[in-house]
Amino acid sequence: MEEITTDQALARIAAGARLYDVREQTEWDEVHAPQAILLPLSEFADRWTEIAPDDQPAIVVCHSGMRSARAVQALEQQGVPAVSLAGGMVAWEAQGGPVVRTGSPDA
Repeated sequence: MEEITTDQALARIAAGARLYDVREQTEWDEVHAPQAILLPLSEFADRWTEIAPDDQPAIVVCHSGMRSARAVQALEQQGVPAVSLAGGMVAWEAQGGPVVRTGSPDA
């Protein structure tokens, strides 16, 4: 399973890759990347087909990297190319990735 850094993820997103957040709704509501698509791991078995393959692997993020690793492994078993964001949203935010917070003008 491949892991990428926030900088690598931002570059891939700028080039058209999709970012999928597998945290739960309450976590998403607190803080999330503005370009992320919410796909909670609790719904993943029923919804993984919503991840549309394109020319780049899907980028999967969670809080710290554990759930995204499980999601990436499940996708790879289905033949869907995917990578995990190393360190999850904790690393994303610490490394300057853009975020939306509840109560912010963008929320």
